[in-house]
Amino acid sequence: MTEHAASPRRGDNPAAHAPAPQHVVETMTGAQSLIRSLEAVGADTVFGIPGGAILPAYDPLMDSVEVRHILVRHEQGAGHAATGYAQATGRVGVCMATSGPGATNLVTPIADAYMDSVPIVAITGQVSSKAIGTDAFQEADICGITMPITKHNYLVTDPAEIPRVIAEAFHIAATGRPGPVLVDIAKDALQATTTFRWPVEHQLPGYRPVTKPHAKQIREAAKLLVSSKRPVLYVGGGVIKAQATAELRILAELTGAPVVTTLMALGAFPDSHPQHLGMPGMHGSVPAVTALQKSDLLFTLGARFDDRVTGKLDSFAPYAKIVHADIDPAEIGKNRPADVPIVGDAREVLADLIVAVQAEFDAGHKGDYSEWWQKLDEWKRTYPLGYEPAPNGQLSPQQVIERIGQLVGSDAIYAAGVGQHQMWSSQYIRFEKPGTWLNSGGAGTMGYAVPAAMGAKAGRPETAVWAIDGDGCFQMTNQELVTCALNDIPIKVAVINNGSLGMVRQWQTLFYNQRYSNTVLHSGPEHDGIEPPAQGTRIPDFVRLSEAMGCVGLRCERPEDLDAVIRQAMEINDRPVVIDFIVHQDAMVWPMVAAGTSNDEIQFAKGVRPDFGDDLD
Repeated sequence: MTEHAASPRRGDNPAAHAPAPQHVVETMTGAQSLIRSLEAVGADTVFGIPGGAILPAYDPLMDSVEVRHILVRHEQGAGHAATGYAQATGRVGVCMATSGPGATNLVTPIADAYMDSVPIVAITGQVSSKAIGTDAFQEADICGITMPITKHNYLVTDPAEIPRVIAEAFHIAATGRPGPVLVDIAKDALQATTTFRWPVEHQLPGYRPVTKPHAKQIREAAKLLVSSKRPVLYVGGGVIKAQATAELRILAELTGAPVVTTLMALGAFPDSHPQHLGMPGMHGSVPAVTALQKSDLLFTLGARFDDRVTGKLDSFAPYAKIVHADIDPAEIGKNRPADVPIVGDAREVLADLIVAVQAEFDAGHKGDYSEWWQKLDEWKRTYPLGYEPAPNGQLSPQQVIERIGQLVGSDAIYAAGVGQHQMWSSQYIRFEKPGTWLNSGGAGTMGYAVPAAMGAKAGRPETAVWAIDGDGCFQMTNQELVTCALNDIPIKVAVINNGSLGMVRQWQTLFYNQRYSNTVLHSGPEHDGIEPPAQGTRIPDFVRLSEAMGCVGLRCERPEDLDAVIRQAMEINDRPVVIDFIVHQDAMVWPMVAAGTSNDEIQFAKGVRPDFGDDLD
């Protein structure tokens, strides 16, 4: 098939490459064949909920010693847990659901995984093959529903096809540009007797991801890099997916070029590295956003020119030539034409670029970026990240998140929900290693953090895992704390509780004349959002709710208690811990590029626009 098929790379499951049963031929049910196939591809964890159509698979699953099933409380939790597992481990995540509403509850996490290129396999039961198309009880055309949001999907009605389909699903999910694959299996196929055969032969004649970049394009890219005066290495999540972070650092240090890492690439290049300018985008650092605008070469690796990075597209990086390297040829030229397009795996692209750049150096061609760095360093000094202290001794949400990162450290895994707390986490936690930052980037899915943290902790039980969540996100999927408590998955959850839908409130403050329509969460409509209700009147009480779900519940309201409460949570490792951080509600995320505007209009703080001058050649 492809180069990736032979090596555990780009999110593939290393266990799938362990010695599998050779030339096994046995008679069994389709359901038994499904579980044997999962064992053969190296799946060790499945998140799911049984129901009528998938029930035949749950009987042999009970006997498997290799596959651990984690019973979640909602199928959406199963999907996000599979995603968190995949992002944290680099292996394929697996979730399972029954037909109809069970399958449709997986749609959001499948879409989320598709947008962020996460390798998961979703297995769903389907009504019996003769009932398909009759509007039978709990029937839904989940293949049709998920066609736009899966890399590929299958409807299996012949039990003999199950081993091949499972093997192909894992292969497709993990290779090329990773993504979700759905396998829908009719109930009668699970119940029927069949012959299990392993190993299987893939039948994917049209699926051949290009991983090796074209040598001529690599040489052209190297020439542009050494001849430019203001280059930027614009790094996206594809570098992490390709496990190419070591090669990225070598290229960056070899060339001396500045590096920006997108929201999906945090940890691909150490935040502490002097060449790192931070995150670009709507809430990126001023140096990172401005470097892209003023650059003469964007060296783009595994990024897709997302609208949250580019702002108003026709004003993005107006002086820059574009080198765009991506495993997915459909991304190249989609939003911004490339002067040098490179199709290939990021690790192989970077490895070849290192050789090509060194050859340029040996020939006496080396870029001089000294003036560029003088300007970049000036921006870093003038416009550092920072925040205003909270009023009247209240807790600042930025301070809470910053101290969690400082006390817990860079070896932990952090999973964020979506909103202000997500942006503050990306800004104030220092990410030094890949696989330590999990978030919903493309889809922006509220409710992602708790189940994703659960999946990450299930896959890496020895690692501390923190969910940084908002009080709005937390109320969407917090039932999975019951799953954590019952399955020995002791995650920590920091609820940044400002009593409102914080990011929506920020937009209402800035763009809707402070008309806070339906953004207050913890009280009834008599509160207009100007003043938060007293703690005793907030509904629900997160501490009591967490305790009811088998967790330790803590609360922190004062800055002087912050460190002690975080340390108390760190010392509890036999149960999940939830900390309700009561923070002031008027904090905003800065810097900010308003939606639909140019990155040149970035605001450093409310009403404050940076002055960069106009002295670049």
